[in-house]
Amino acid sequence: MIVGVVGKANVGKSTLFKAMTLADVEIANYPFATIKPNNGVGFVRLPCADAFFNVQCNPREGFCINHQRFVPVNLIDVAGLVPGAHEGKGLGNQFLDDLRQAHCLIHVVDAAGTTNERGEPIPAGTYDPVNDVKFLEVEMDMWYLGIFKRVWEKFSRQIYLEKQEPYKAIAKQFSGLNVTENMIKELINKMNLDQENATKWTEDQLFRFAKELRKRTKPMIIAANKVDIGVGAENFQRLKKEFPDYTIIACSAESELALKEASKHKLISYVPGDADFQPADGAKLTEPQNKGLSFIKENVLDKFGSTGVQEVLNRAVFDLLKYIAIFPGGLNKLEDQYGRTLPDCFLLPPGSTALDFAFKIHTDLGQHFIRAIDVKSKRPVGKEHMLNNLDVIEIIADR
Repeated sequence: MIVGVVGKANVGKSTLFKAMTLADVEIANYPFATIKPNNGVGFVRLPCADAFFNVQCNPREGFCINHQRFVPVNLIDVAGLVPGAHEGKGLGNQFLDDLRQAHCLIHVVDAAGTTNERGEPIPAGTYDPVNDVKFLEVEMDMWYLGIFKRVWEKFSRQIYLEKQEPYKAIAKQFSGLNVTENMIKELINKMNLDQENATKWTEDQLFRFAKELRKRTKPMIIAANKVDIGVGAENFQRLKKEFPDYTIIACSAESELALKEASKHKLISYVPGDADFQPADGAKLTEPQNKGLSFIKENVLDKFGSTGVQEVLNRAVFDLLKYIAIFPGGLNKLEDQYGRTLPDCFLLPPGSTALDFAFKIHTDLGQHFIRAIDVKSKRPVGKEHMLNNLDVIEIIADR
């Protein structure tokens, strides 16, 4: 699973990416500061199973604070987009190609309106962020349509002459976009497209098909960044009214980055996603540091409940992709061979079974699967048992 961070140039994408990952990326106040995609690891937050068992976990990857587990997720921050990207303008071709691998997108929008359509700095409030949501949709739709049209005439004729089932052939041809046979079949039926002769699909039908496929294979959540600047809060409310079908989160990437850096240097105690922070024991803050932290508390945390950065990543993974978090554990032993308690937590796609989880841990466990045990309820379950978020599962295998 890869989460893509996308948007127009100079809206704070790299700041949001750095706030999520603390990776060393370039942050600059000019278009195309990001040329090559930045890859990094962010962390989704979820209740740790250690609280259920009244133990203290020892994560092998990620970390845990006050029974809040942070599990790693792959992120990619791609070059900024400009109108006409699907025609190759700006860094359009590179941007769109880099997006192929992403399973969902966080679209960073400058809610304060401090950047124009080309990503150039302008006075706050002089650009309407509603335009950015619309133009990204257009660029993505036209990109998908272009992918189809490059091969469609020859491809659709081949399907017809060889009497292939369109949904199978299309799913195979465009597997690089994370499509599935069921997804294509459902779309063909929903749009009442000709299943006998794909060459009869009209230009309008092909465009609507590409648009629907984009929505399903690249679902988006909107991070309304710079919400603490100028008319940012007002524009955030406008965005929610204008685009009711999107999840839109008020964000201040700069505030989250400042809080994480302060926590990293032991100036404050802060859990990412919390609505507050506390001065660290013995920490001596300078006057500018106190002033900056006070501003974040009053203008971001108190007004919006958090900086929004943790929430937007969580909701991308758990709401858009509907992934679930599963802990490996034993009915009689929660430690691994090295004595680490509940060291692992895996993120699995929706509909995952006990057998899927066994293969996720190790191929041998899947191949020699006997049964599984729901450790919390102490119930044995079979290989087809559907897993639920935050389950603790023990795999019994014949080895």
